[in-house]
Order: sequence, then structure tokens, then C-alpha cells
Amino acid sequence: MENDDGAKLRSGVQSIDRAVAILRCFDSRSPELGITEVAKRTGLSTSTAHRILVSMAANRLIRQTSDKRYGLGPLLIQLARNGAIPTTFRDVAMPFMMKLRDEVDETVGLHELLSTGERAVIDQAESRQEIRRHYTDIGVPVPLPHGAPGKVILSVLPWERQEWWLSRSIRPVTPATVTDPERLRAELSRIRDQGWADSNAERTTGIRAVAAPIFDHTGSVIGAVGLSVPSMRIDEARAALLGLRAKETAWEISEALGASDHAVQQNFQRALPPTDERDEAISG
Repeated sequence: MENDDGAKLRSGVQSIDRAVAILRCFDSRSPELGITEVAKRTGLSTSTAHRILVSMAANRLIRQTSDKRYGLGPLLIQLARNGAIPTTFRDVAMPFMMKLRDEVDETVGLHELLSTGERAVIDQAESRQEIRRHYTDIGVPVPLPHGAPGKVILSVLPWERQEWWLSRSIRPVTPATVTDPERLRAELSRIRDQGWADSNAERTTGIRAVAAPIFDHTGSVIGAVGLSVPSMRIDEARAALLGLRAKETAWEISEALGASDHAVQQNFQRALPPTDERDEAISG
């Protein structure tokens, strides 16, 4: 027979789960909601939704508007502004990058998609090994076709932007740089399927890299997290393992930035080639 403490604990956890479900109802399209809307979105009864909303309002997690609707409360804003919640891309990503670095002991780079359409390394969690990758070009713009981080960003950009890059002459920076647009187009398709990219000495001789895309709260790609490893220390099997870990870490960062699977999937559809081109590729 369960004691009173166990029942109270389970009830308390359920209340937290329900409160979190309510908080997830609010976004830029729905900054304010009525009780009926909250109940419908969470699957709670109207009376239960009202009871939890009243408790959340008392704790300033929720506020009630003048027309008896509800919005996010002042406590959340205060936490965001007093530094308790990371607010920059770098601040959000770094704890996840350091965790990954500590796990695999290879350099983890954070790459940001720039307004110019290029990408740049904006920070790194450096390996502690004697022979390691060390980024010296922090903040320097890099064309997207050069290396795994750029290719993985490119693979999930809208199709028109992908084609813009593919229509341009790709300047080789090493003998391994992929410059053929058809080969790169095929690579981008494979990258989309597996969720991470691989490159071997395509931007820096002697370095193999894997990377996965990072998305923001709108589901748009804003950068990538990558692992850069001296070629002597990585084979196909390890590249696949690190690629999957980069993918997992990138999604953890994305979720911390507010990304949802639904929003990402909506944007992902824009990254696919037009239907007629897909049909032609399949038949070919």
C-alpha cells in the first residue's frame, strides 16, 4: 500500500508536468490565451486548467490580462534578464559544447550563419590532447561549401539559397575541396537524410570534421556545432560515431534556443528540391 508521501510526490510531479504543458502553449503567435484555449491545447479539463493557471499566476509564472486572458508572467522575464537564463547563441551553446568536448576529447567548434550568407567560427571548446585542432580564424567569414559545418548549414537552407551557392564557382582551398556542383548537390541530399555532415581535409589539410545544424525558435538554421579531429585519429567508424554525437548535441542546443520539431520540419520542407526535380533525380 502506498504511503501518503508517495501519493503527494506523484501528485506534485503531475502538477509540474501540467504547468510545463501550459507554458508551452504560449509563443509569438499566441502570446495570450483564454482558459478554454489552454484546456484544448493541453488536453486538460477547463476546471483543472483554471486551477493550475491560478496557482501559476500566484507564483508570477503566468499573468492575467485585463480581459481575463493569460500570458507569460514577469518571473520568466526577470530570470531571462538577470543572467539566470543564457540569452546569446554562444552562452546557450557553450555548456553543451564543453560536455561534448569532455566526452570525446576533441575540439568542438560553434559556427554561426552570417547575414552575408557565409558562416564563421564564433567559439570553441578546445581538446586537451597534445595534437589537436585549434581555430585561429574566429570570426572570419567562410563560404558555406567549404567544410562540414558550412555544408550542413547549406543543406537545410531554402532550396533557392542552396542553388545560389551551387551556381557560383567554388574556389578550392585544399586539393580535397568539393568544387563540382553536382557532387555537392548529391552530398547535400545525403546530409539532409542523415542529419550531419562529414568532410576530410576539405578546408584544412590534416583535419577531418563532422557537424550538425542548430536551429532557433522559428525552426530556421542559425549555425552548426562541429567536431574537428586530426586525420590520424579518426577513421570511418569514429567519424560516424562523432557525427551522431554532434547531431545529438546540436539538437540539445536547438531545444535550449526554443526550437521545436514541428517548426524545424516545416522549414525543412523548404530545403527540399522542387517536386519535379526530385522525381527526375529518382527516375534518373
